[in-house]
Amino acid sequence: MDRVTISLADGTMVSGLLDAPAHAQACYVFAHGAGAGMHHSFMAAIATGLAQRGIASLRFQFPYMEQGSKRPDLPAVAHGAVRAAVQAAAKQLPGLPLFAGGKSYGGRMTSQAQAAEPLPNVRGIVFVGFPLHPAGKPSIDRAGHLAGVQVPMLFLQGTRDTLADLELIRDATTKLGSRATLHIVDGADHSFHVLARSGRTDEQVREELLDTMAAWMKSR
Repeated sequence: MDRVTISLADGTMVSGLLDAPAHAQACYVFAHGAGAGMHHSFMAAIATGLAQRGIASLRFQFPYMEQGSKRPDLPAVAHGAVRAAVQAAAKQLPGLPLFAGGKSYGGRMTSQAQAAEPLPNVRGIVFVGFPLHPAGKPSIDRAGHLAGVQVPMLFLQGTRDTLADLELIRDATTKLGSRATLHIVDGADHSFHVLARSGRTDEQVREELLDTMAAWMKSR
């Protein structure tokens, strides 16, 4: 794992972590969620698991997380960080197929950036839990921008996700047609935790996520 310094267009500097296995087949630019940065155990486990499957990843901090703030950046700032991270990945791993996305907030900021102006050379977006709506307030308003995303999208969603009502996320992805692939993780919540009575462990769920993500990226 290598540390990477990423420079945004306005001169702001943020940190990144590059996991690049030998003979990687693609690279995933992996943005963190609103409440935890790139060092979170879930982020690290996904990066390690992807590397074991031949997929490199570049995790990075949004500026607010780099500065130790709990208040997420304005969308324009977050979009700029995504663009800078994509550029950094292309520089670090020239010629490797690029994908982008992230956990919750990070995935949504990535797709908003892509809808506003295509991210150079990004072949697809992977959402590790798309936050379709606030908890307890079902709606599809946050999915509106996805119509402007013209690359393939993979949605990984748990059946107990309080930020993405299952029927609503099915409806939202169906409207995107062949560009969207929805993978449902039975029993998982927004953090991809499962209850003990489900008969599965969180580690088994992560393996399902990783196998799905790696296969989808390699197929493109």
